[in-house]
Amino acid sequence: MTSMALSQGERLGPYEVLAPLGAGGMGEVYQARDTRLGREVAIKVLPEELFRDGGRLKRFEQEARSASALNHPNIITVHQIEQSGPILFIVMELVAGKTLRELLLPGPLSIKKALLIANQVADGLACAHEAGIVHRDLKPENLMVTKDDRVKILDFGLAKLTLAALENGSPTATTVMGVTEPGVVLGTVGYMSPEQASGLAVDYRSDQFSFGSILYEMTTGRRAFRKKTAAQTLGAIIQDEPEPIASLNQKAPAPLRWIVERCLSKDPNDRYASTRDLARELGVIWQHLSELTGTSGSVAKVALEKGPKRFA
Repeated sequence: MTSMALSQGERLGPYEVLAPLGAGGMGEVYQARDTRLGREVAIKVLPEELFRDGGRLKRFEQEARSASALNHPNIITVHQIEQSGPILFIVMELVAGKTLRELLLPGPLSIKKALLIANQVADGLACAHEAGIVHRDLKPENLMVTKDDRVKILDFGLAKLTLAALENGSPTATTVMGVTEPGVVLGTVGYMSPEQASGLAVDYRSDQFSFGSILYEMTTGRRAFRKKTAAQTLGAIIQDEPEPIASLNQKAPAPLRWIVERCLSKDPNDRYASTRDLARELGVIWQHLSELTGTSGSVAKVALEKGPKRFA
């Protein structure tokens, strides 16, 4: 597929392209300078062939509207969506740092680092879910970590407004439109939820499963579900259990393992009724990390007495 590659110095309206930052299925990202405000931004440009694809175009516009409807320090700030001639692009804040995928290349993260990242991701997801927005493509490539360990969730390109939010008259319901139907599989193989891999309707609990897959990988250095082919990987997501974390990383506190196990439950009803509850449990583990990783005391006692119970 030929992409609409931009060169250094090229202009898109008031934006001057400085350098390429990356590319994905939904577009190419460039570092650019806003000549009006004198600030550097990131712009995501829809590839030329996909511009004529109605479904991809809708999802690209969906990303801008979904993300711009949110206001949270751990979610990328979208300034606006613009068009310059035949080119449609999103203008976003420029985040300097590395993706979680890059951080994971050497191997698993320390428990402290993993929790620091996980807490921020869960908090950002809770904000999105409370607004009725499901990410649908959460993966290490879509998590940016700055030099001061601030996490930003990227790419709401596959996000959709949940039916509950529409029924309840969410203020974002007028700006965020669902563009997928049950039976259509969208997302990234290896991080999908079982219901997503099966082409079923999804809600916020699907993001919890993806989050659990990421937390598993941060803790063990291995992907929770990875087979020789995409079809086999999807099958594993639907029916197999990953290798227990305890057998791969004995330093992982039991309460953290329990959270991962609950997020990776095949039945959405066995996950968290609220992503805010998930974020709170992670917060409790972070606050008592020294107790949980020490040689004295009971990790289970700390988790059960000072945090939300694992199952309702």
